[in-house]
Amino acid sequence: MVDCGEGTQTQVRRSKMNFTKLYAIFISHIHGDHVLGLVGMLSTFGLQGRTAPLHVYAPEAYETLFKMEMQMFCSTLDYDIIFHPVDTTKRQVIYEDRTLTVETLPLHHRTPCAGFLFAEKEGKRHINPEKVQFYGVPVSQMDNLRAGLDWTSPEGEIIPNSVLTTPADPVRSYAYCSDTRYLPSLASQIQGVTMLYHEATYCEDMKDKAEKYLHSTAHEAALTARDAKAQKLLIGHFSQRYLDETPLLNEAQAVFPNTQLANEGVVFNV
Repeated sequence: MVDCGEGTQTQVRRSKMNFTKLYAIFISHIHGDHVLGLVGMLSTFGLQGRTAPLHVYAPEAYETLFKMEMQMFCSTLDYDIIFHPVDTTKRQVIYEDRTLTVETLPLHHRTPCAGFLFAEKEGKRHINPEKVQFYGVPVSQMDNLRAGLDWTSPEGEIIPNSVLTTPADPVRSYAYCSDTRYLPSLASQIQGVTMLYHEATYCEDMKDKAEKYLHSTAHEAALTARDAKAQKLLIGHFSQRYLDETPLLNEAQAVFPNTQLANEGVVFNV
């Protein structure tokens, strides 16, 4: 999960996501709309009988307050919460497992802020059942084939791996760029990203507001996606003055056509 505003629990229930499958939360910065739902949700997990540990990655400035909140509201939980302080000024891998890495993206906002780049690791190749059966490859060799190795028949014939398998699924990546002023250099850090979420608080006619409050316009978000050669752009964090978000969408699509609004409850497939 990335960020945890006040309505997070409600949205998670609406999405029918299993709370027990959540094992890490990444907080971009310590503004209320990104963090005020965290302590309540952690408390709810405890009431539901959670026992698996949960990891929280957040700006290091939040650590003292977070520990105070845990002591005040969540001191009797039956599961461990591990806080990982994040240096928002550095680009570094802060999480890794067998399928995924999470890397910080330094941003520029009114408080220390970092985006996150989620990148899948390359998976294993897929067995071609017809070819495997044709060449009589034993079951004991399947893991070797998935790892990319050739197979040598009992007669000494080398059967190339490319004949016996098909390529692994393409790896996907997702860049989450929370509240930030426009950073032209950001595109080089997320080159070729599959999907980019970038804040788009204002349209260009309010660029002075964006610069004052260290936010971005929809046009600037689209420039980042274009320069990063992203496949898809999601824009969000719209100012409340936009009762109709169509102008923001139109402005972004003029630069980067494959742009969509990141509205609540919408599911985007990569």
